[in-house]
Amino acid sequence: MDSLRAWRADPYTDALRSGRGPLFLRRGDGWLLPLEIERWCAAADSADSTVLARCRGPVLDIGCGPGRLVTALAALGRPALGIDVSQEAVDRTVRGGGTALCRSVFDPLPSEGRWGTVLLVDGNIGIGGDPEALLARTGELVGPDGVAIVEAAAPDVDERVDVRVVDGRGARGAAFPWARVGIRALSAYTEAAGWTADGSWQAEDRWFLQLRRR
Repeated sequence: MDSLRAWRADPYTDALRSGRGPLFLRRGDGWLLPLEIERWCAAADSADSTVLARCRGPVLDIGCGPGRLVTALAALGRPALGIDVSQEAVDRTVRGGGTALCRSVFDPLPSEGRWGTVLLVDGNIGIGGDPEALLARTGELVGPDGVAIVEAAAPDVDERVDVRVVDGRGARGAAFPWARVGIRALSAYTEAAGWTADGSWQAEDRWFLQLRRR
């Protein structure tokens, strides 16, 4: 999906290089969603630890960003690969001690059908603007006993929109499709894509759902 390449927009790359915001997703109506670039560029926090503790087998982090989860898993001696369409995100992950490739989730990927855990955190269920298509693709990546861990938006959210990455100072990237999905809508999308919900939890005002292939 070429639209995913919009994450190469300069405001995102510049924020990754500095490790600082402000950075936002901007809808066409002017609404802004803050992006937590400082948290993404920091070490894994207590909420992240609840995700890491549930990972099993080799882990694929889709949209790994600057790689805090990949590097945390590497430090634990766990096999993990991050993918991201931003070369700067990939470079930062590698500098931190993780392994990453500059790829879209819809590109051919290593070890398809053999990953133990696939991660879609930090809102990455929104990639491509089509949660069902993304979950279906994720199902092609995990092994028969694999799981997916998805971070959701607030419970009642369910929207598909075109957005841009902006920095609040006038710089903006190209428009691309995105989705925001809360726990309730996510549960319905998982069933349609061949997954079964296998537990949900909340940590530090973040919501997570673990999925298992049917």
